[in-house]
Amino acid sequence: MKGFFIKKAFFDGWDNLIGLVGMNLVYMVLLVVGFYAFGLGSVNIVLGYALAALVWLVACILMGGTAAAVKNYSDYRKEAFATIKSSIRRNLRHSLFYFAFTMILFVMGFIVIPFYFMIDNPVSMVISVVLFWFVVIVLLAAPYYFALMCALPGDRPLKTFKKCFIILLDNTGFTIFFAIYNLICIALSVFTLGMVPGLSGMQLAAQDAIKLLMFKYDYIEANPDCDRKHLNWDDLLFDEKEKVGPRSLKSMIFPWKD
Repeated sequence: MKGFFIKKAFFDGWDNLIGLVGMNLVYMVLLVVGFYAFGLGSVNIVLGYALAALVWLVACILMGGTAAAVKNYSDYRKEAFATIKSSIRRNLRHSLFYFAFTMILFVMGFIVIPFYFMIDNPVSMVISVVLFWFVVIVLLAAPYYFALMCALPGDRPLKTFKKCFIILLDNTGFTIFFAIYNLICIALSVFTLGMVPGLSGMQLAAQDAIKLLMFKYDYIEANPDCDRKHLNWDDLLFDEKEKVGPRSLKSMIFPWKD
């Protein structure tokens, strides 16, 4: 399943490269504005942090729209930019919830945990360690959030958030693999100045991950007595593999030679 996920995420990104770069350009503008706003903290720390938080809020709202756009890419549909505006409005509650819990993580990671860590006693050390691992677990689950929002649009934000942890606990190995995948994507994004894969490319990978995992849950729902730990992924992903096709790097770069 992991190998096919990498293949699908790569070719979905390649097939929709122009659209992803276009979305990433907007995110890069927000990133530059955010760094500038954060830099104002040297002059007025309250103003700097407030403006940086405002920029992040705008980015979170935008992610609610681009998540729906890349969901179309994952489903082999080209409609993207036309869906962003309506999706931003429809997914606003999820975006605001995402903003809220990421801000809580920021405060915990950069203020609360260091504060307890600096207090030299065993109780504060235990608290800092517990909070650290809480932040790590939430960070592992967070990449599923917008993808689950699109896969299960009837859920409220809190329910979507809870299901992120269900996915994490039920697919711990894949979640760790996906975290490493995202770290590699972040490194590549830094190297390409945020253009490839960038935030939209990582959103697309999350859509692909949830889409493949949903095949597992659909099968388990239809076959409740099956062995959950030994599923035949070749059968579960047969149709999806047919849609991706037996593609290669040569056919990707020189399609006219096929």
